Amino acid sequence: MMKKVLIANRGEIAVRVVRACADYGVKSVAVYADSDIDALHVKMADEAYGLAGERPADTYLNIAKIIAIAQKSGADAVHPGYGFLSDSEAFAQAVLDAGLIWIGPKPATIALLGDKVSARKVALDVGAPLVAGTKDPVKDASEVLAFAEEHGLPIIIKAAFGGGGRGMKIAWRLDEVEELFASATREAITAFGRGECFVEQFLDKPRHIEAQVIADTHGNVVVLGTRDCSLQRRNQKLVEEAPAPFLSDDQRERIHQSARAICAKAGYVSAGTVEYLLSQSGAISFLEVNTRLQVEHPVTEQTTGIDLVVEQLRVADGLPLSIQETPKPTGHSFEFRINAEDVGRGFLPTPGKIQRFEAPSGPGVRVDSGVQSGSIVSGSFDSMMAKLIITGATREQALVRARRALKEFQIDGVASVLPFHRAVVDHADFSSTDSFKVHTRWIETEFSEPLAAAVRAEPLQDTSLTRTAIEIDGKRVQLGLPAVLLQALSAAPGAGNAAAIGAAPAVDPSVVESPIAGNLHAWKVQDGDTVTEGDVIAVMEAMKMEMQVTAHQSGKITLIEKAGTAQTLGAALARIS
Repeated sequence: MMKKVLIANRGEIAVRVVRACADYGVKSVAVYADSDIDALHVKMADEAYGLAGERPADTYLNIAKIIAIAQKSGADAVHPGYGFLSDSEAFAQAVLDAGLIWIGPKPATIALLGDKVSARKVALDVGAPLVAGTKDPVKDASEVLAFAEEHGLPIIIKAAFGGGGRGMKIAWRLDEVEELFASATREAITAFGRGECFVEQFLDKPRHIEAQVIADTHGNVVVLGTRDCSLQRRNQKLVEEAPAPFLSDDQRERIHQSARAICAKAGYVSAGTVEYLLSQSGAISFLEVNTRLQVEHPVTEQTTGIDLVVEQLRVADGLPLSIQETPKPTGHSFEFRINAEDVGRGFLPTPGKIQRFEAPSGPGVRVDSGVQSGSIVSGSFDSMMAKLIITGATREQALVRARRALKEFQIDGVASVLPFHRAVVDHADFSSTDSFKVHTRWIETEFSEPLAAAVRAEPLQDTSLTRTAIEIDGKRVQLGLPAVLLQALSAAPGAGNAAAIGAAPAVDPSVVESPIAGNLHAWKVQDGDTVTEGDVIAVMEAMKMEMQVTAHQSGKITLIEKAGTAQTLGAALARIS
């Protein structure tokens, strides 16, 4: 039986696993990037170790570092959370090769179902419904174009490995295929370390339905129920609910049956999710399998009474499932993802320092948070701060409680998606008692309520650590100090206030400002080129998502910043004159 679990993740999911470990009676070990040294999951775990870096590739995606810390700490098991390495066959195998317990599916199963191409083949073998798609990952953009010409538009380009909407692009026109393929590949490499993509037909305005599965090492595979996850932007979910509303008994049974069959065929172990699209005509199409715990697992927990993380720990210890058949759902539950994004500026990520974080409470309210007042939302990682989970006896009661809880929720210092959530729970398309008109592109195509832009967050201070070797009682040790502390210590008296004195700088109408705090990934134009208003001139990346920078006016462009550099919100990237 395991004694100590290393959590190879951060944020609210790391906090969630820390709590499950305490409930299960085992110790927890946290790991952290430089900017996460004071994060909530670090404070709550029994032990914490630094990953010595800030970029995902140097920290939460670095297998060697994580395995070394597991061995150093005396951990005998590893929980990957979701995102980062949770879908990595190589990581799962490395954990097992190190003599540690892997809390998740077998590496072979991750390889089989995590590869969306081979997952489709399994789905075909068991008779699951499917749309047309490529049999193998495409080699280049020309193959994507060929598929689009044969099967028609729209098409969806998807990272073959990973999930969470990363590396997923929808092409509506042939002239955008090449760039979208390149973008999907880049996002996949950044998020998962691999860039292979495949292509399939895209169902316009479908619902996104999931089946939560849990399986043990004794051959028991149980579907715990369905979720609707249709409210998305940029293929990232914002609101989820369980059980999925407005499904017929036949649709629900077909989803349950095929999800169970897919996982049984693959020899699945631990928690996983089988995802489907439901067309407006009622047709069901298998989408993918996520070989890990999902962000939205709490709504299933609330409506089934099953602690999925504790269940994962039980399965990893070789114990049978605590439940042997699909439970009848009790009540209805919503999950609202509380992301640091400015809804008035197209859901732009807004890293910064949280000045106030006051979560709601009361009957039917659960908050899974990775932050608190004073926490830093880093631009290097995902934008999610917390999850608000609301449960009621009926969907209608849950909606009433959601309105109350969302009104109570207060966050200052960074933008959040709370204004969107407050609007959506009152929208007829979502809250109607007799129909459900929300679909995966509803936010982009149907939601028209104007939402005010948030007050721009203060630029983040340098959150890196400066490391140096020191000697203590004859023993060499490495000391890491926050760069901002060293800067403060080295500053002359009064120097800290010097920048605040004087008039505000004049606004230069020729300047192209950075729309986000993030990395200037690439320029799409050359210095001195003539551009037209609306042209895409650069690509930026923040919180593992890409966004385009467009020319605000026509003229000759002069580049100021170099590609590959970190930029603050509002930084001058170029001039157009």
